[in-house]
Amino acid sequence: MTAAGRWRELQEQRGIPPEIVARAPESPWKHDPKHFGAPEQAHDTPSRDAALAVLDGAGGAVLDVGCGGGSASLAVAGSADLLVGVDHNPGMLEVFSADCTARGVTFRTVLGEWPAVAGEAGSADAVLCHHVGYNTVDFPPFLLALTEAARRGVVMELTARHPMAWLDPLWLRFHGLRRAEPATADDAVAVLVELGITPTVVRWRRPARLPEDPEWVARRLCLPPQRVGEVAAALAEIPPRARDTVTLSW
Repeated sequence: MTAAGRWRELQEQRGIPPEIVARAPESPWKHDPKHFGAPEQAHDTPSRDAALAVLDGAGGAVLDVGCGGGSASLAVAGSADLLVGVDHNPGMLEVFSADCTARGVTFRTVLGEWPAVAGEAGSADAVLCHHVGYNTVDFPPFLLALTEAARRGVVMELTARHPMAWLDPLWLRFHGLRRAEPATADDAVAVLVELGITPTVVRWRRPARLPEDPEWVARRLCLPPQRVGEVAAALAEIPPRARDTVTLSW
């Protein structure tokens, strides 16, 4: 099997069975945009270092694919002339726009899915894509569009394993669902290599990014609010979410 085929298979198997989704009181994929705002002080991470190395003090445009609130691009805004935020969620783009405006950063936004909106987004000196890769099933077109949009380089940040794999024991406990093997950053590297791209790989550990309270987990598990107490008890019995992170740049 090709690396791209393996990625597709692993990602397709991570889907939630439709009968479970149908019973969910609200969407398990719902995200509150307020949780994705960029920090006031940019965190010093290997991904930020890689983006700054791409810009190399020469300024230019930064394209942030799946920008959320703009944490990736706003971290290097002081070294850029323009930030372009792409996201399929209008609420995320509102947070991104508000932060850019408050900080006096020149920006524009593109609403839609990557790579469908790649033409509208245009090219940039640095293309950043943080924590979006595992949302993608057909990976090669996604990666190639990032590469084609970059005049100087691409920086992608991923968790070392699929970010929801830590909840697999709870899917088994609450739904009797044995989850398939998760995709990993190594699988992403294999797809890139298959495309003729050899990325620089930096492995590191980052702090928590998103809420992981029992209410949030219950929603991810398609469970109603009255089962939050059971979820809290179950969370105490499984290992905490891993923070292992990988920065890929090319």
